[in-house]
Amino acid sequence: MRHLFSLVSAALIAQVSAQCTLNILKAVTDDILAAQTSGKSAFSSLADTVSYTENRKKVDINTGVLSQALKIDHNRSQHDVVQCATFSEFIVTNSAKPYVIVTTARLDNTSYKVNQIDSIITTTGDWLFNVTGTYYWASRENWNEIPEAQRDTREVIKAAADAYLDVFNDKSVKVPWGSPCARLEGGAYTGRGQASDRCDVGVPSGVKLVNRQYVIDQNYGTVDVILDFGGPGGLPDSHEFRVEGGKLRYVHTLTSCGGRSCM
Repeated sequence: MRHLFSLVSAALIAQVSAQCTLNILKAVTDDILAAQTSGKSAFSSLADTVSYTENRKKVDINTGVLSQALKIDHNRSQHDVVQCATFSEFIVTNSAKPYVIVTTARLDNTSYKVNQIDSIITTTGDWLFNVTGTYYWASRENWNEIPEAQRDTREVIKAAADAYLDVFNDKSVKVPWGSPCARLEGGAYTGRGQASDRCDVGVPSGVKLVNRQYVIDQNYGTVDVILDFGGPGGLPDSHEFRVEGGKLRYVHTLTSCGGRSCM
């Protein structure tokens, strides 16, 4: 009986310890940053088999943008322990080959290795692309960790993002606009770093934003949503939100035109 109890206890301990943790996810975003900087698409936290997409299309990870050594001038990462997923934003100001990239990674629930990577990649010719403006404003915003007592729930953060995305197709949706609130769209910015900054300007009508994939970091009040802009098969898009006190504070938007018209 004592032997059986020991076996059960060991099994329970193993089950509890085999969990996705913040440290695991931080190691992943460190690996992805190092990989993108060095152009080495193989890294220690990568699973043997990985689903890899760029702008919503499957690509060979060994020939994609991750295989290019890029000098990253600004980066920021978020971590979703509940979904065991990560988000990274990379800004590359190299005038010959500028990029603004959003990369999300998802881990399997056994080995805690990355088995899915999805990136939205924008460059010259994409919607409102201006890497100088993107870098200038992104580097001045405050995306610091939110004090624990002031954090919103995951549900509140996701609901704020969904309300913003839903209002594109349904103007009756109530969006929790913050004041101030600033939207960085491509390189265009709706704010001036002032208390009067607003996000509720220039929002289109009759546009469906579908096939949404979320990465939520409650500690930072953030959620990134990779989606199809304009309905199924629409333009590859990323909308990232910072939510403070249940209200939208920042919105970052990337839309890849992929040779199609974004107008």
